[in-house]
Amino acid sequence: MLTAIGTRAKSFIDGSEPWTNVYGLARTMIALATAATLVATPMEALFHPLAGVANGPPFCSDALQSVGFFCVLPPERIQWMRWIAVAILLVVASGWRPRLTAIPHWWIAMSLAINAALIEGGDQVAAVLTLLLLPVALTDSRKWHWDPAPPRVDSLRSDARRLVARVAYTLVRVQVAVIYFHAAIGKLGAPEWQDGTALYYWLLHPTFGAPAWLAPAMRVALANGTFVTLLTWSVLVVEYALSAALFMPKRRWKVMLACGFALHGGIIVIHGLVSFGTVMLAALILFLRPWETSFSWDARGALTARRLARSASLLWQGLHARQEPLVALVLQAGRHVLAPLRAHAGQVRPAPRAVDPAA
Repeated sequence: MLTAIGTRAKSFIDGSEPWTNVYGLARTMIALATAATLVATPMEALFHPLAGVANGPPFCSDALQSVGFFCVLPPERIQWMRWIAVAILLVVASGWRPRLTAIPHWWIAMSLAINAALIEGGDQVAAVLTLLLLPVALTDSRKWHWDPAPPRVDSLRSDARRLVARVAYTLVRVQVAVIYFHAAIGKLGAPEWQDGTALYYWLLHPTFGAPAWLAPAMRVALANGTFVTLLTWSVLVVEYALSAALFMPKRRWKVMLACGFALHGGIIVIHGLVSFGTVMLAALILFLRPWETSFSWDARGALTARRLARSASLLWQGLHARQEPLVALVLQAGRHVLAPLRAHAGQVRPAPRAVDPAA
């Protein structure tokens, strides 16, 4: 028995390297989602006083909350902490030195979940995922998390690093599966999900429902009772199937990943939960994109990255003139963070098109 366990452990260790741009892309998405929450949400709403809670905001009363990032400075300096956090998250999103940025990333994500009043499920998922990804990032020796996996080295130390990272990555996949299983099972306790009418109320809700440009079409579609029922129950089926994907062979992961993207893409468009949707899309990439299947950086992707970097630089230049000095420093830092991405993208040029002499 011990021999069999040892053989399986050795096979697990000898597998592919987990340090690829798959988990790198997920880290970037999670960091950008948290940064977007801090930038787009007024501090008066994010750190709003709560009835019955004497201290705060930010909430720093108990032992865990007191070590939060937003409790480092006095409450009147919360704006400083906000923009410092955004600057750190932009560095994380750039992919620079995962080993150095992993702990600050987790600290900020965790702190937002415990120090703020107005949080959502995406903030909690981000805090959990960044914690579980710590062993992966701390054992990542690459300069950029976009780089190819480092060459394999057969040594006891290398095997130990690979084992720690692969176990942590597996725990991430288990955690994401549990999230979807809980989401599916939890809905079964509500009568509206049982009878298939829940989406009728949520999609047409005046505050949380479809945006004004989409609401008329939704009213027409949801006037059909059969369609409403099938649409409502399809959410339960997809969520349960996503949780079951933990036990599916890899050849089925691509289909399940597409289903998950469709689900959360709809949530982003209809409910406007951009940061939540971005975090969950990152979770799906960690869950259903094999880490050895790196994303390819082709010429078209490089050209798109250069355009995005140029557009972001122009946007920051426009914001620079209208913000207070601290914000200006953060925006300037973000511009420098994008510079390496620009340089990396510039290394790949689109191939020239062949010209047909007969044309």
